[in-house]
Amino acid sequence: MVNRDDDAAFERVVNTPTRGIGDKTLQVLRARARSGGIPLWRAAGEVLDQLPGRAANAVRQFMELIGGLDAAIEDLPLHEQVDHVLQASGLVEFHGREKGERGQARVENLEELVSASRSYEPEDLSLPALPQFLAEVALDAGERQADGDEEAVQLMTLHSAKGLEFPLVFIAGMEENLFPHRMSLEEPGRLEEERRLCYVGLTRAMTKLYLCFAESRQLHGSETWNAVSRFVRDIPGEFVEEVRLQNAVARPTSYARGGINYSDEGSGTGLALGQRVYHKIFGEGVILNFEGNGAHARVQVNFDGEGAKWLVLQYANLEAL
Repeated sequence: MVNRDDDAAFERVVNTPTRGIGDKTLQVLRARARSGGIPLWRAAGEVLDQLPGRAANAVRQFMELIGGLDAAIEDLPLHEQVDHVLQASGLVEFHGREKGERGQARVENLEELVSASRSYEPEDLSLPALPQFLAEVALDAGERQADGDEEAVQLMTLHSAKGLEFPLVFIAGMEENLFPHRMSLEEPGRLEEERRLCYVGLTRAMTKLYLCFAESRQLHGSETWNAVSRFVRDIPGEFVEEVRLQNAVARPTSYARGGINYSDEGSGTGLALGQRVYHKIFGEGVILNFEGNGAHARVQVNFDGEGAKWLVLQYANLEAL
């Protein structure tokens, strides 16, 4: 959309999601582009009358999609532009249909792109924000690495850290629904696998270990308030020293030593994180989180058919399974 002359980008998106534009059609487009010394986008418009009916219709619909998206997002804020394109292009639905964790990870990456665009501040307010945002995303995609003699932070996944040790280690995102991931709460085997992975991360530190979590974060395009990870609560309190930022948060909570709740149960509810429950309207689900106490206490449940919902315990009438 930003640059119609970008042939590499054209080939990446022209048939993703699948639109019926196969290799034979692309060969015709490439041949016309080479012979005329023109971009693939322009070649696509010039060969429509040379293509079979179904292929011509598929190419025409793709070009109309790009033009329609361009017009639809013209006056929207940047994060709404990104979100609209991801939804209208069919990318979210396409990757959501993939089986296993790969498709879920790709959907989450797309949602995180919306979060990144929401917080982006363009350097030049006189120019469109989208091209500036895309340029910065490309620069931050991992191509820039520190030289061997430069001081730098070594960033890696927990899986890639196996077998290594460092004097100082930071593990970020130690929050319920993030680590452990919300999907792992539904499968005890996966939860234990993540617990073992956390142990790998903890034991990479030779001298100091910092476990970091956010009380409030932008995740997948929306603001979330996750509890500190159960993996942190599993550590005996005498081995934990809390360091807190002196800033105001939307939902103040205390995780200080002695203030951490080392139980996965909601106080006085008889329910526990990871427990399956039944609701007469939403059906069966898994408890993800607790919030508050007393009559106004709330519980977050991920229902099998309805997704995650916050419910007031006093009125939810949840049945433990």
